[in-house]
Amino acid sequence: MAEHKFPTEVIDLPSLGKVYPKGSPLIDGKIELKYMTTKEEDILMSQNLIKKGVVIDKLLDSLIVTEGVKQDDLILGDKNAVLVAARILAYGPEYTCAVANPKNPDQQIEHTFDLSQCPFKEVVKGVDYSDNSFDYTTPVGKTKLKFKILTGKDEAQIEKDVKQSAKFGYNADITTRLRYMITEVDGDSSKEMINSYTQNMLARDSVAFRKYVNDISPDIELTQEIELGGETVSVSIPLTVEFFWPSSIE
Repeated sequence: MAEHKFPTEVIDLPSLGKVYPKGSPLIDGKIELKYMTTKEEDILMSQNLIKKGVVIDKLLDSLIVTEGVKQDDLILGDKNAVLVAARILAYGPEYTCAVANPKNPDQQIEHTFDLSQCPFKEVVKGVDYSDNSFDYTTPVGKTKLKFKILTGKDEAQIEKDVKQSAKFGYNADITTRLRYMITEVDGDSSKEMINSYTQNMLARDSVAFRKYVNDISPDIELTQEIELGGETVSVSIPLTVEFFWPSSIE
């Protein structure tokens, strides 16, 4: 039986493809997605995938049709943009959900977001994004660092490492994330140096470094302003399984 061809769309990536190596299918800053089908709805219904926390990753891998690309190849900002584009292709731009009231976090309010109005936070002019390798000198310790923007693959490994640390009773979220981002310390790229530095990095340097990484990281803006009690407040759009299908975990 002939394979059924599904409609697809080519979407833009916030990074413009600048962070990916030469020869990557993503170098042109675009990715091709197919429209969601009942096959993907089955993925969303999988209680096993939901419990493992990989249901969204499996969904994106099923939707990406660009040859040689998986969701874990994407930097996190591009992955977020693909997630939003996939939701729009599947069910349209309107997304109604409950969000925490910024003025009263214990209170949930229902709001309909227009996902088509989420702008890209694109690459910063003057920053060299080639090879996903960046330079930064810390403001206090004057340490010269090289670092990368994390990918979906990095994020999955970070989550595993953080969970492993939690089993021993301590939180290692910040140091683990730094260990995966930083690739060189004062010219030394050894794991021993990076591990030692990230565990002893000055707090002021850590805060400044993480802010810089956030400032230059391409992404999609997932906050929108809504009217609440006569005032305009900014709220974050939650990206959960319900983002695709509210009944998928019932």
